[in-house]
Amino acid sequence: MSNQLPLFSQLSGSASKKNQEGASPGPISVTELTARIKNNLESDFQELWVRGEISNLKMASSGHVYFSLKDEGATIACAAFGWNKKKQKTAFELTDGLDVICRGNISVYAPRGNYQLLIDTIEPIGAGALQLAFEQLKTKLEKEGLFDQARKRPIPKYPNRIVVITSPQAAALRDVLTVLKRRAPFIDVLLIPSLVQGEDASAKLVQAIALANHHNLGEVILLTRGGGSIEDLWSFNHEELARAIAKSKIPVISAVGHEVDFTIADFVADLRAPTPSAGAEILSQHWVELRERSKQLNERLLMATRREFLLKRRTLEMLAAKLKSPRDQVREKIQKFDELSMSLERAMRTVLERKQQRLERVGLNLNALSPLNVLSRGYALVQSDEKKVLRSAKDIQKNQKLILRFSDGEVRVKSE
Repeated sequence: MSNQLPLFSQLSGSASKKNQEGASPGPISVTELTARIKNNLESDFQELWVRGEISNLKMASSGHVYFSLKDEGATIACAAFGWNKKKQKTAFELTDGLDVICRGNISVYAPRGNYQLLIDTIEPIGAGALQLAFEQLKTKLEKEGLFDQARKRPIPKYPNRIVVITSPQAAALRDVLTVLKRRAPFIDVLLIPSLVQGEDASAKLVQAIALANHHNLGEVILLTRGGGSIEDLWSFNHEELARAIAKSKIPVISAVGHEVDFTIADFVADLRAPTPSAGAEILSQHWVELRERSKQLNERLLMATRREFLLKRRTLEMLAAKLKSPRDQVREKIQKFDELSMSLERAMRTVLERKQQRLERVGLNLNALSPLNVLSRGYALVQSDEKKVLRSAKDIQKNQKLILRFSDGEVRVKSE
């Protein structure tokens, strides 16, 4: 303990000087000596920044942490009282071999007579404290399997109700609502308001997830906020929130920050969206695809219907050309009947005319051969009362009544 040697020399010198002056205070007690050392050390070494490597790390159940801080040439005992509460702000875990810069005061622990550095601030060397805490928690949860794809739940393709967990004043909420209104306005959106930044934000987010699961408020949870610094997004890097997401029975989509921002919530969630708007697009993606598919099928059905209609229309027109209505058929039959009637009438007239002409010729011939025609030339036809033509005088009896037929009449006579 080299930083004690000058003090011992100073104390020894003071005692020798008093002895030389003749004063003899006598020996002092160990407690008094220790108290003097404590007063000098603690007054001279305050607000120190010390750099070294952590070793012999011990975590007490009380929440206090004890370790040694060492470099190539020396080692100093350190104590960080109430570190578990402070860790909630720094977030990273202390481990053996971690290079750190510590701020604190020198203190003497009287019961053992040794000195130690009482630490109130620890910062890792190299990566920042938050980045280190992020990597440590990521490694821890990854080893536990919280990032495994096998344990993650599928996101519903066609959600009807979405639970959005974010701040009501967040721009992320406006982005999400704008995208959903444009792409799938029929989806119900239930907002569970929560802090998304600050010391209490992670606890509020955990409560919101628990509330959504307890009352089964939706089919999927969208955990979201806009971009910011690592400090702004730190509430999404808490272990309690990660375990709440993993425990959720409702699938969770993490849409935190911008594309380049990654949080522990992103790795544990069932799906990560690079931005809040992208989260809304993912949730409405299959609805949009279904709408586009329906639109395409509707257009195809309409085109097919039109083609079928045109085909049936042509077929109907062809059949209509071949198929006549009963009225047309009756009209055609009437017209056909009229034509046949007129044709028959013409044929009968022709036949009659021919018969008439033939009859006239026959009449002329008969007239030429007719006895009456002969009678007109002065001859008479002799008939008995029975109208029997008597051709010979021998056929006539005495006193027989006879009829003499002339061309202009007949006369009744009696034979002698």
